[in-house]
Amino acid sequence: MTETTFSFTAEDGTEVGAYRWDGDGDARRIVVINHGMGEHAGRYRRVAEALNGAGNVVYAKDHRGHGRTAASLDSLGDLGPGGWPGLMSDIAELAAIATGEHQGLPLVMIGHSMGSFALQQYLLDHSAELAGAVLSGSSAIDVIAAGIDPAQDVDLSAFNAPFEPARTDYDWLSRDHDEVDAYIADEYCGFGVDAAAAAGMLEGLSDCADPERLGGISSGLPIYLVSGVADPLAGGGELIELVASRYREAGVDDVTVALYPEARHEVFNETNRDEIVAAMIGWIGRIG
Repeated sequence: MTETTFSFTAEDGTEVGAYRWDGDGDARRIVVINHGMGEHAGRYRRVAEALNGAGNVVYAKDHRGHGRTAASLDSLGDLGPGGWPGLMSDIAELAAIATGEHQGLPLVMIGHSMGSFALQQYLLDHSAELAGAVLSGSSAIDVIAAGIDPAQDVDLSAFNAPFEPARTDYDWLSRDHDEVDAYIADEYCGFGVDAAAAAGMLEGLSDCADPERLGGISSGLPIYLVSGVADPLAGGGELIELVASRYREAGVDDVTVALYPEARHEVFNETNRDEIVAAMIGWIGRIG
């Protein structure tokens, strides 16, 4: 695997840090990864390497207020003046860069957690541009929004409540202690977003449960939802099934749900991650 770091200038002048991972052979597909809240794209190297091995060239960016796109460590969680709309525009820009560099290849997009919410929104207007979509660690945003106060900063450690008493504040992420400890030790991980960013995100995602808007998604777009049953965002798996049923009711023909008992939020960093990633890559392999 070859890793290339680069940046691109967003429409509003923001410098967005990004990655490209290439395998040894010719790529048959493009995969763009959208990471979650309170982390960064560099954490997906292992997933990218596995995707490379299956004939995919992989791109990812650090969202605004995250990783190399953040102005400083002190500004982590601040999406800046562009806010959530800017983050969404950046996703489209990276997709354009990737398809421009690999013209004719099908594009698959993966979104994890907050990145999956962004992907849910992206599908409302861009489904025809994608050959497949993977939602990891996702949820029905309208349901979980009831527990988010848009006037307050988002505190990720609050998701740890189902696992108390716990070894750390982030045991909700994975059963693998080493992965949790690496997350805690990473200075670019462990934060939420500020109140302004949270409010903008909820406003932007408000159409993601609207049957009329969902009805505009391409009926032929394959969608794959992968989640741990013990993920606090999954509602025991019921909220993942709810999202899937909404897509099916909207006319999407190919919706797959992969639920893993006892697995937690970061399925790609779980104790059974090899099984989970292999199943996802197998699903992606049907495309193109």
